[in-house]
Amino acid sequence: MKKGVYQTTKKDGTVYYRANITHAGKHISLGSFDTEEDAAAAYQAAGRLYADTDITILNLSHQHEPLSFDKAVTILNHRDHKIYIKTPIYLQTGYFSYFLKGVGELKFDNDDLFYYSEHRILVHDGHIYVNDFGMQYGILARYGIKNFAVAGKDYTFANGDELDFRYQNIIVVNRYHGVTKKTVAGNVRYEAKIHINGEYLIGRFRSEPEAAVAYNKAADAAVDAGVKKNFIQNYVVDFSAKEYADVYSQIALPGKYLEYLRDF
Repeated sequence: MKKGVYQTTKKDGTVYYRANITHAGKHISLGSFDTEEDAAAAYQAAGRLYADTDITILNLSHQHEPLSFDKAVTILNHRDHKIYIKTPIYLQTGYFSYFLKGVGELKFDNDDLFYYSEHRILVHDGHIYVNDFGMQYGILARYGIKNFAVAGKDYTFANGDELDFRYQNIIVVNRYHGVTKKTVAGNVRYEAKIHINGEYLIGRFRSEPEAAVAYNKAADAAVDAGVKKNFIQNYVVDFSAKEYADVYSQIALPGKYLEYLRDF
């Protein structure tokens, strides 16, 4: 058997080959391969990445093959920073990069290093997420951005880079469903709207949490009127249960909206 390669079998009896390498006292699995030759080539590629410092994260290109790109990133990070991380993370000055195949280089603050060292980022139909406790969580949720949020409206990226997830780069504009920040006659107001068969303005409020409660009350009224729609309810963290109830009771829904519900 070639160096760095060993043969094993699947449950159905199919033979395959695994490759591994040991560097700086760290034993690293390089993956599974259909042939001994491919496994040996992966071992040689890993050795080349460790030995050739002219190969960097910037010019990696196809020089890692037949190693996976993810594994090549982990090797370069181990080589350059003496830290082995099992996910495709490369440490930078003051932040780290997570290389996601088919997407590109994602940037994060070092505060998130432990989390993404333990959680692999995945992408499906443009949705970037992690699996955590058997559930899928969009990575924007870590910034308080809801699944229904719209880029450019509910949140923006300060430097225009939609792959830069460093905290200072993410600006949350609208935290709640059905609520939009508006400037009216020079004053900031929060507009609550609900969409049923068209959009209905519920009101403009001085605070974002009040507008979120107003949307919730409008959604409750719609359900009570028999509207068959799964309205997203806002979880308003700014209020205690009593404060929420007080604000809820004080909000008067527009007559035009109530008339529409009566005729629904």
